Amino acid sequence: MFVPVIMAGGSGSRLWPLSRSAFPKQFLALDNHNSLTMLQSTLDRIDGMTSSEAIIISNEDHRFVVAEQLRTYGQRARIVLEPAGRNTAPAIALAAMQAVIHGDDPVMLVLAADHVVQNTEAFQNSIRKAQVVAEAGKLATFGIVPTAPETGYGYIKRGANQGNDAYVVDQFVEKPQLEVAEQYVASGEYYWNSGCFMFKASVFLEELQKYSPEIYKCCSKATEGTVEDMDFIRVAKSDFLKCPDDSVDYAVMERTDKAVVVPMDAGWSDVGSWSALWEVSEKDDAGNVIHGDAIIEDTEGCYIYAPNKLVASVGVKDIVVVETKDAVLVANKDNVQQVKKIVEHLKAENRAEYREHREVYRPWGKSDAIDGGDRYKVNRITVQPGKKQSLQMHYHRAEHWVVVSGTAKVSSNGKEQIITENQSLYIPVGVSHMVENPGKMPLELIEIQSGSYLNEDDVVRLEESK
Repeated sequence: MFVPVIMAGGSGSRLWPLSRSAFPKQFLALDNHNSLTMLQSTLDRIDGMTSSEAIIISNEDHRFVVAEQLRTYGQRARIVLEPAGRNTAPAIALAAMQAVIHGDDPVMLVLAADHVVQNTEAFQNSIRKAQVVAEAGKLATFGIVPTAPETGYGYIKRGANQGNDAYVVDQFVEKPQLEVAEQYVASGEYYWNSGCFMFKASVFLEELQKYSPEIYKCCSKATEGTVEDMDFIRVAKSDFLKCPDDSVDYAVMERTDKAVVVPMDAGWSDVGSWSALWEVSEKDDAGNVIHGDAIIEDTEGCYIYAPNKLVASVGVKDIVVVETKDAVLVANKDNVQQVKKIVEHLKAENRAEYREHREVYRPWGKSDAIDGGDRYKVNRITVQPGKKQSLQMHYHRAEHWVVVSGTAKVSSNGKEQIITENQSLYIPVGVSHMVENPGKMPLELIEIQSGSYLNEDDVVRLEESK
C-alpha cells in the first residue's frame, strides 16, 4: 500500500499557446488517441496497484480545474493548496505531513502530473522495486535509462548495487554539455533525473528536518494551521510564505546517505517542449504528427495541432504549427525551446494570451469570449447542472443574456425568475444578479456585455459561486 502524491503545479510555458499560466500543460489532453489529460493519465497509469487516496499538490489558481478533472475521471483525492510556489521540497513536505496525519506512516509515491510514460507495465514494475527499498527506510528516486545524450536533463550516477535493481546514489549532476552527456550515456552508469520519488513519509521528514530545518519548520507550522474548505486543504498562508524556495534534490536527496536510484525504462518523457512531444507521439510515414483538421502536401517531420481551424501545409519540413482560438505558433522544431521567450514578451506586455485561453474554466462551468469591440463583448457561457455563478454587480456595464439551451434560474435585484430556450433577460448597470442551472443538462447562454469599461475588475462579488 502506498499513497500517490501528484505534484500539479508548474506553468509549462514551453508548450504555449496550448499551455497557459491559468491552464498549464498538466491539465491538457495531448495524446491524439487518449482523451485523458496529463493529470488524469498520471493517476491512470497506477490504476490496479494497491494504493490509498491520492494527494494532489496544487495552487489557488488551478484548484477548480484539478477538482473538475478528478470528478470527470471518477476519483477522489485530497487537494492540498500551496499559497505560493516554493519549489518541490516544500510541496512534498506538505504532502508528507498530510500523509502522516491521515495514515500510519505510509510509503509515498511522488510523481509529477505533466510527464508521459508509454510503457505502463515497465513503469509499475519499477514502482514495485522502489517500494521494497522505501519500506526498508531508503529514499528512492527513479532514474530514467537514457536513450540519447540529452542535455536538457540532469543526471544521476549510480553507485553500489543494493539488490532488487536498486543502486546507491553516487552523484547528482546538473544538465551537462553534449560531449559530457555522450560520455555519461556510453558509461552505462548514469540515468536521467526524473524528479519522481518513493519513500516513507516519516523518513523523508526526518531527513528534511536534518538537512533543511527551515523548510521543515515553516511547513510544520503551516500544516498546524490547516483548514479544510470543501474539496480543498488549505495551509496557513503566513507561515508557508516564510518557507525557503528549494528543490527536493538540493534540500534532501543530494545530502542524505539514504538515497538510492531505481532504473526505469518505460518510454518516459517530461514533455518539456513541442519537439519532445513530437518524439513521443505516433507519426505517419513521413514523420508527421497531426492533431485535428489538417491537409498536408509535401510535408515531413512536422507537428501540427489544429483543433479549431483547418491548417494546410505545403513543402515544409521539421516545423511546429499549433493553433488555438486566440493564437497561432509557427516554429522550427530545432528552436522550440525559444517559445519561452515569446511567453516572456506576452507576460511583460500583460497580454491575456499569457495567462488564459479565450475559453476559460470557472467553478460553475466555462466562458468563451467569441467576439468583442471597444464598447461590447460577447461570451458563450456554459453553466453545469446544479452550479451557479457568484451574486455580483457591475458599475460600468450592462448585460443581456439569451438562453441557447437548458434552463436558467436568474436572481436579479432580489427577484427570481426562470428563463428557457430563446428567452432573454436584460441586466442594467448597478443591478445585482446571478444565474443558476437548476436542470439536469448544461445551460448554454450568450452573454452580451455593453458599456464604457468591460474589464473583469468591474465585478463586485456579493456572494461566491458554487
